Parts: sequence; C-alpha cells; structure tokens
Amino acid sequence: MSENSQPQNNSEEVDLGQLFKLIGNAFNRFFNFIASIFKGLFHLLLLFLLFIQKHFIKFVIAGVLGLGLGFYLDHLQGDRFESSMVVEPNFNSVQQLYNNINFYNELAEAKDSTALSKALGITEGEALTIKRVRADSYSDENQKVKLFSEFIKTLDTNTVEAIDYKSYLKNFNSLDARFHKITMISTDNRVAQKTQSTIVSSISRNTYFKLQKDISDRNINLKDSIYNKQLIEIDTLQKFYKSIEEKIASNPSQGTNINLADTKNNRNRELELLKQVDVLKENIVELNQERANKAKIINVISDFPTRGVKVRNVWKDYRFIGFIGFIGLTLIILLLIELNKFLKSYKASKMA
Repeated sequence: MSENSQPQNNSEEVDLGQLFKLIGNAFNRFFNFIASIFKGLFHLLLLFLLFIQKHFIKFVIAGVLGLGLGFYLDHLQGDRFESSMVVEPNFNSVQQLYNNINFYNELAEAKDSTALSKALGITEGEALTIKRVRADSYSDENQKVKLFSEFIKTLDTNTVEAIDYKSYLKNFNSLDARFHKITMISTDNRVAQKTQSTIVSSISRNTYFKLQKDISDRNINLKDSIYNKQLIEIDTLQKFYKSIEEKIASNPSQGTNINLADTKNNRNRELELLKQVDVLKENIVELNQERANKAKIINVISDFPTRGVKVRNVWKDYRFIGFIGFIGLTLIILLLIELNKFLKSYKASKMA
C-alpha cells in the first residue's frame, strides 16, 4: 500500500507546483501589462512636453493675442449687471408672467429698443442697455411639500390613495412653484428697478385676472361674514345655556320642569361650543392670511435692487475665451503640421 501511495503523492505535488507556477506567470504578465501602460503614458507625456518646448514661443504669442482680443471685446461690450426680484403670482397668472418675460427677452435680443422701451415704460437708450430678461421658478423642498399638501386637500379620498409625493414630484412643473425669480441683465445697473412697476402692472391690468381677484375678494368677504355670524350665534347659545344653569341653581325644585338636559349635559354642550369657537378662530386667521396673500394679482416678495450686481462669469469672459481659444487653435494647427510631416516620412519610407 505504501509503495503505491508514494507515487500518487509525488504526482499531486507536481500538479500543485505547476498550478502555482501558472498563477505566478499570470500575475507577472498582468503586472507587466500594467507597467507597459504606465510606460506608454509616460512616453506620451514626454513627447507632449517636448512638443510644447519646441513650440513654446508660438503658444506664448497665441496666448497674448487671445488676451489682447479678449480685452478689446470686453471693453467694447462693457460691464454687465444682474438684478433679480422674487414675485408670487396669484389667480393662475404665472403663465402670462412667463409669456411677458419671454417677450421682453426676445425684444432685448433683437435689440428692438423702440418696442422694448414702450413695453417696459423706459427710454430707448435705457432699453438698449438691456441684454437679457428671464424668469425661473424659485422653490425649495419645503415649498414643494407645502404645495403637495395643498394639492392633496383638493382631491377626493380615492384619488389621494393613488398619488404619493414621489409621483407628484415627477409631474411637478416649474410653473407650479409658488415663487418665481425675474432676472434682468443690463449694462446699466439702475435700469432694472425702473422696469419693476411696468412688469407687475402688465399682469395686473389683465381683465381676466382682475375678474378673478374681484371674485376672490367677494368670496373672502362672504366667508368672513359667515364666520363672524357663527361666532355671534355661538355666543348667544353660550349665554342661553348659562342663563338656564343660573335658573336651575336659583330654583333647584323647578329644575325638572325645564325642557333641557341636566347641568352636566349643558356643560358638555358648552365645551362643544368652545371647540367650535376655536375652529372658527383658526378659520378666520387662515382667511386673513389668504386675504393678505391675494391682495394683489402679483405679490412682490423681493424688489429689484437700486443697483445691479456686476456679472462675473469666467466662462463668458472674452479674455478667458480668447486666451484658451487661440492656444487651442494653435495646438490643433501645429498637431496637423506634425501629422502631415509624419505621413510624408511614412510614405517615403514605404516607397523606398
């Protein structure tokens, strides 16, 4: 048995040794492959640095020319100033607001200072300084949660069960936001504030929105009168229940002749009335808040500042664009020249 088992062990040891050798060779080839990649990258880096060294003066000249042209274009364009105001459109007037802002922006881009000056109520010279007008939704996560809560209140029970917050966010439109930011970019840092009243009044003059506001005011006043009337009625009932308790207390023997519940039931009714009073007071507070929010068709949350802020955007700076553009163009031209030389030498070597 021992003689037969010994050759088997030796063969197993040989197989394991070959296996470890194969694994070691595989790792060596893998590491050699990684090393060859780094060597190739290092070689390319050296070639690129040699290329830059060879044409360094050309790149410097291109960079200086790009900067010079950028300085000239920036001076020609002049400084630009950005001004923003935040508004809260009511009565579904947000779409009209965006339409008006897009109209102003089209006139500004077309440099139609005559039409823009009439639309914004400013001089033609001031209108010519306006370069861009845009509107963006202004809402954070808290505002979206509040809008979702208000949206849920308008739905029936079956519909509410089929809608969750995630599905609401997927269908959330920027026009659904409560607040919106209007931004104006101009070479005149004071022109934005001069246009504010016209931008707001252009929505407020709309007949449809004026009608919606009038109906809203009537509904709010009607609710207010109803709540106050209910408070007066509750106060009358409270006095009535109190007078009955006083009669029962003054004539205990005649208490059973009064066609009402006993004192305990009267107190329960008084507690219910107190709860209704609290509910009515909360409704009145909410109604006052609604009256304040809907006092105007467009509520201005934050005015245009008296002076705009200078726009500082390196990606739109002509000096940066000129510097990078000229160097990039020079690099492409030199690379094409080098490629052409290589192709000619390669063709010559093959023809020889």
